[in-house]
Amino acid sequence: MASRQVAPHNLLSAVTSTKFTQDFSIQSFGHVNPSAFPQTFPPYQSVWLRLDIPHTWWSCDGAEACGFDLHEGDKPAWEMAGNYSTLLYIERVKQILRSHDPNKPLFLYLSLQAAHTPLQVPDHFLHHYDSHDNRLRRHYAAMLSCLDDGIGQVVQQLKTSELFENSVLIYSSDNGGQPLSGGSNWPLRGGKGTYWEGGIRGVGFVHSPLLKRKGVVSRALIHVSDWYPTLLGLGRALQSHQGLDGHDVWLTISEGRPCPRTEILFNIDPVSRKPGEPYDKALILNGFGIWDTAVRAAIRAGDWKLLTGNVGDGDWIPPQALPGGREQWQKLEKRQNKMGKSVWLFNVTADPYERSDLAETRPEIVKHLLTRLAEYNQTAVMARNPPDDPMADPELHGGVWSPWLGLEEDGVENEGRKERMTKIRDCKVCKLKALFKKVGSRLQRNTLFT
Repeated sequence: MASRQVAPHNLLSAVTSTKFTQDFSIQSFGHVNPSAFPQTFPPYQSVWLRLDIPHTWWSCDGAEACGFDLHEGDKPAWEMAGNYSTLLYIERVKQILRSHDPNKPLFLYLSLQAAHTPLQVPDHFLHHYDSHDNRLRRHYAAMLSCLDDGIGQVVQQLKTSELFENSVLIYSSDNGGQPLSGGSNWPLRGGKGTYWEGGIRGVGFVHSPLLKRKGVVSRALIHVSDWYPTLLGLGRALQSHQGLDGHDVWLTISEGRPCPRTEILFNIDPVSRKPGEPYDKALILNGFGIWDTAVRAAIRAGDWKLLTGNVGDGDWIPPQALPGGREQWQKLEKRQNKMGKSVWLFNVTADPYERSDLAETRPEIVKHLLTRLAEYNQTAVMARNPPDDPMADPELHGGVWSPWLGLEEDGVENEGRKERMTKIRDCKVCKLKALFKKVGSRLQRNTLFT
């Protein structure tokens, strides 16, 4: 079932800046988790789907809950069912660009599912990779070809609509690849869901006629939070940096000036702790009494990166094009962790592949970065990890995944819905029906691309 988990409503975003919303036409398309509350749906023209769903719009949570998962604005978009998401979003973006008034500034956000599991793509993109033996890599590459073709169409439409000369195109990944699902981060260490460079180092580009320098690779330290003030600065809507975590990095990108950012807090996760026994003594020693190193965390300052706690699988997985299975890849290079180890330190400028752990030889840097973690933690927002809520069952909402809280009249719980929810939860026939729907959705996905 879905969760009540949602970002606090008082957090800033580009679309909540008053001057930005007044001056710009705002359009958004792509995957998102709209959460439990209807007021968190984007208040502007948008096409959204819930995060991590199949590309044919039906999403199942186990065998107990299945539902339609595509919205336009705050309404389910039944008429769009059966379309491949990348092609659907690209076409909608082109429609917006064709009809947009060139005298009105435009902010357009496109969040594509590709490349993401499930690995699905129309056949005519697969044919480019007939010679690839690895099925996962073949589908993954085809999905990226579809995405690449779509971005090319967007750029061409910008030019056709005479919007390109004053546009800035920012393209970025959101995390590292998942090596066992077609992705590859080689030669970086680790993958999606870990704090190793293979999991957190993003790749992207900025393309614009407005750039002062072009065709260069920037190695500046830039964090996702920097896009907010950078975009507002480009739109002349950044009134103050006060209270912001990010920096305006446009001059760094465009002109190569020194980056205002020198440090990144990747994460502090007090929930995902390293087990205490038999590590208690080692954890205390690792933290110098400054920081509880059982806490999963990572920070970078300049060249130095520190990790603590259970930071995820740290293997180096070579490209899947190599012969052999997963076991043989892992035998090529396997991390060696000492019992109780919970602190790692790397110079990621000199050692981007994180092969040489310097935690024991540079204790002064370890202490400094542990202190910075402790300082950040003093102002950290409490973790929000509420339990799953059976009230989110699509059966209660017309077969659609959608916000389900705050819909009661006058704040009174709708006992009819609550009673129905209880019956569905305990109904074996209902669970069987959901299971058949799940199987049917898989069959639909398999036939759509053949």
